[in-house]
Amino acid sequence: MKIGLNTDSLGALSLEETLDHAASLGLDCVEFGLGGWSSAPHLDIGELLASPSERDRLLGMLRERKLEISALNASGNPLHPGEIGPKDSQLARDAIELAAELGVGRVIMMSGLPGGGVEEKTPNWITSSWPLEAMDMLEWQWTERVIPFWKDLAPFAEVKGIRLCVENHGRQCVYNPESYFRLREAIGPTVGMNFDPSHLIWMGGDPVSAVRALGVENIYHFHGKDTRVEPQARLNGTLDTKHVVPVVGRTWNFVPLGHGLSRRGWLEIVQALCEVGYDDVISIENEDYTLEIKAAIAESVDVLRFAIGESERRRSA
Repeated sequence: MKIGLNTDSLGALSLEETLDHAASLGLDCVEFGLGGWSSAPHLDIGELLASPSERDRLLGMLRERKLEISALNASGNPLHPGEIGPKDSQLARDAIELAAELGVGRVIMMSGLPGGGVEEKTPNWITSSWPLEAMDMLEWQWTERVIPFWKDLAPFAEVKGIRLCVENHGRQCVYNPESYFRLREAIGPTVGMNFDPSHLIWMGGDPVSAVRALGVENIYHFHGKDTRVEPQARLNGTLDTKHVVPVVGRTWNFVPLGHGLSRRGWLEIVQALCEVGYDDVISIENEDYTLEIKAAIAESVDVLRFAIGESERRRSA
């Protein structure tokens, strides 16, 4: 098992400083955000697509530090009914092109979230079957927007030799294993999941059960990210519209590994990954807003090292 880092976690640092820090932690991989929901702090996708020398320079910097790129991240909303949709859709295609040029086999994306009908101007996340018009809206989203988009994109990625890793995320049409399986059934194996346990946790799901249900044939990439469900959730549940900061008063918060689930909980996740045959990267994505960033990342690395090491020890015993 490899440990990686989504470099947006160190967005205030330069590319060189970020890679140096990843190397100092003994990490194996990095994951770069290219735009959309990422500020793309470290790579300029346009420059890299246009310049073979810039691509060579980046790959050289990685080799010097014994790092690999686990994935390029083009997360955004390619199905947004406004001007965001076409921009994020083009970003996805550009990311696929760049991944092929760099020899990277994976691009992480969101499934997208359209409006609930032709006239809607903003995305509409359907989370209930009542009132009944919600079911009509959901079916329209999938048949008229989600599946046509992915049926168009997947062959483009397949020709380039790129696997598309769809992240389970709130306010997207794919947000859990069940919704992912609907997409996979319609599109085929070019699409897999970038499984992020933190999102499933705040929705009340169990990452270990999800890993076992998905299996290695569906988990193409894995995010090391944790969620702490706060005491306030006992009163209000976990649907929370408050901003991520300040964290006080929210019903859940993103935290370093081991601050939501216990270290044993992360051991159980790693063991489940091993059981299904996943022997690839866990890419740490830090979105904790209370601890110093490097300290938070270091804690996550420590938890993963414990979980991977203990899992290996148990398998060899």
